[in-house]
Amino acid sequence: MHSSYRDSAMPETAILEQPDQNRPKGLLRKWFAVFLLPFLVILPLSCTDLSRYDEEQIRATLNDSLITTTESWDVEMVLMQDGSTRMYIEGSYAINYQLKDRKETRISGPVYVQIFDSLGSVETEAWSKRAIYHEEDAEFELFDSVRVQTINDRFLFSDYLKWSQDTDRITSPYFVIIITPTDSISGRGFDGLTDLSSYTITEPRGRLIID
Repeated sequence: MHSSYRDSAMPETAILEQPDQNRPKGLLRKWFAVFLLPFLVILPLSCTDLSRYDEEQIRATLNDSLITTTESWDVEMVLMQDGSTRMYIEGSYAINYQLKDRKETRISGPVYVQIFDSLGSVETEAWSKRAIYHEEDAEFELFDSVRVQTINDRFLFSDYLKWSQDTDRITSPYFVIIITPTDSISGRGFDGLTDLSSYTITEPRGRLIID
């Protein structure tokens, strides 16, 4: 930027030193001032604005890419609620992601889950091939070959199940099969308590009475 200024100034000096009766010196200086000064003012401002824009873009990109990961093998997780154990999870491998707007733990199976009641006793067990725990929403998702068994010999089978710690309910928008000591029912769209003592199937497809 500065070298361009010096190069532009050299012709001015050379012309001014040459005797030229037909070119007034004052007019020549005025022409250079009118032509060069706006250019020299605008160019530094443009460079400054561009640098500031680039800096903001780089900072935004770095913030979006900031992520913390933690890997674990032979995983054992315990979720607490009001000072008591609410859920216990086992898995072969887990990776924890922490971003500025999301925190989750992905667990590879086989996954084994225990859900405890308010007295600290196991009320429900579950198995699946993989799972995801969403810390911000206090929700736990089970995927692939999900099987649930309660202490009252109630069973649920599905390919997906979500448990909410806040509501203490399990839900699934997909096909499920529920087997109790007295009957069996299947359908799509499940919502019920974790012990399967009460539930609703939005689209039931069949029911079988067990003798």
